[in-house]
Amino acid sequence: MTTKVYDAIIIGAGSVGLPTAFFMAEAGLKPLVIDAFASPGQGSNKAAIGGIRATHSAPSKIRLCLRSIEVFSTWEETYGDNIEWYQGGYSFVAYREREERILKDLLKVQQAYGLDIRWLDKDDLLEVIPDLNPEGLLGGTYSPGDGSASPLLSAHAFYTRARERGAEFRFNERVTGIIRRRGRVVGVRTDKGGYATEVVVNAAGPWARQVAQLAGLDVPVVPDSHEAGITEPVARFVEPMVVDIRPAEGSKNYYFYQHRTGAVVFCITPEPPIVGTDRRETSVFLPMIAPRMIDLMPKLANIKVRRTWRGLYPMTPDGFPIVGWARELEGYLYAVGMCGQGYMLGPGVGDLLSRMVRQELTPEDEEILEELSPYRSFGAEEKLK
Repeated sequence: MTTKVYDAIIIGAGSVGLPTAFFMAEAGLKPLVIDAFASPGQGSNKAAIGGIRATHSAPSKIRLCLRSIEVFSTWEETYGDNIEWYQGGYSFVAYREREERILKDLLKVQQAYGLDIRWLDKDDLLEVIPDLNPEGLLGGTYSPGDGSASPLLSAHAFYTRARERGAEFRFNERVTGIIRRRGRVVGVRTDKGGYATEVVVNAAGPWARQVAQLAGLDVPVVPDSHEAGITEPVARFVEPMVVDIRPAEGSKNYYFYQHRTGAVVFCITPEPPIVGTDRRETSVFLPMIAPRMIDLMPKLANIKVRRTWRGLYPMTPDGFPIVGWARELEGYLYAVGMCGQGYMLGPGVGDLLSRMVRQELTPEDEEILEELSPYRSFGAEEKLK
């Protein structure tokens, strides 16, 4: 094992691990990030479609994503890196009374925790999104502060700025064990050596459970797969990310937005979930999502699809992340189970983890951590998965 002692070792250089390394290094800590892939953001990060919203049903996620939006929206101005931030907003649309009721009920919580969101009736929503199918439209929520950015450009930006501030990275290196002594972390063992630390952060995304097991722990994170696609670029015609939470055969919901380049990026949530780590795209995705998108927005009918891909969502039983210290092993910190929202949660979570390691938590941090505790009952349910 090396004689150098790191302030923290982060397992995973992805949507959570990279901003965590950045915020730790910016605060003067010396973290080491270890990843089995060859470069930053090569796990689930590169499969993300780039949506960033604080429009959630849980106070913890609203607060974390508001912080993330603050980071993403000011990144280029602050650090000079173009991460393709675009503040187009989000809109959850309602064509049935059931969805209208769900969305309106959530407004109270969302607004109470600082989210700029409002309900628009049919006519007002059509002013924001003119190409929505008006037939049966009841209205929808609109949160103009939400947006999108490039997952890969963001990953590179966090990586570059973290390194400038003293963070170290080891790629093509696999963690094989957590070294423990008298009930606490003292280091990490890999297939290429060992490193000393008193803090290990599990930010391993879909592989979080296997990484926890290396420490003799278990965490209820099970990956499932979602498919996404992108079209040819066309003239801009829609600003917000459009989300339709009506379930249909084979899917729970779907969503799409127009990228800064003009391409339309889209994704679907399968129902039942496709559990496992298979990342090969399928032949059923496009026939399932295309008719729904065209029915919602007929203007999409003649736009050509360029490609599709498949990524992994590290899911928890209740749809909420798991963030907190392990009781069974001192110095072991979970930042797992982001449920497919690691990209939008990442900066907020990373900033929080840095404060946890520095023991500088605020009362708001404590409330967030209570909600996302590894030891909660997991009996709640995220209403806007």
